[in-house]
Amino acid sequence: MVKGILGRKIGMSQLFQDDGEIVVTAIEAGPCVITQVKTEARDGYNAVQLGFGEAKRLNSPQKGHLKGLGQFKYLREVGVEDINSVQVGQKVDVNIFKPGDLVDITGISKGKGFAGVVKRHHFAGGPK
Repeated sequence: MVKGILGRKIGMSQLFQDDGEIVVTAIEAGPCVITQVKTEARDGYNAVQLGFGEAKRLNSPQKGHLKGLGQFKYLREVGVEDINSVQVGQKVDVNIFKPGDLVDITGISKGKGFAGVVKRHHFAGGPK
């Protein structure tokens, strides 16, 4: 069973409770499609490759790899213990999680490029 899903951040909000407010991040999670199954016999470990998001253009090797599955912007691997219950083309959605489950989240921040010390560390710049 796959215990991972891809998603993207769609916004922020807040919840109000008696002891204060809680910051909430809204994430569009899935649905993802299994694009490849990696086995221990062939690859040395068990994992599945998930595809998520609509891609505008793919190069020729990616088109061949994803033939008949659709065009995905993001492809990521998720380790699994039992590969007998998964197959290529199977959809994975947020229903694999239950309320109260703990999840690890990894994100990719927006790059800001090379910056000088005034922009990066808010230095004053000194006297002129």
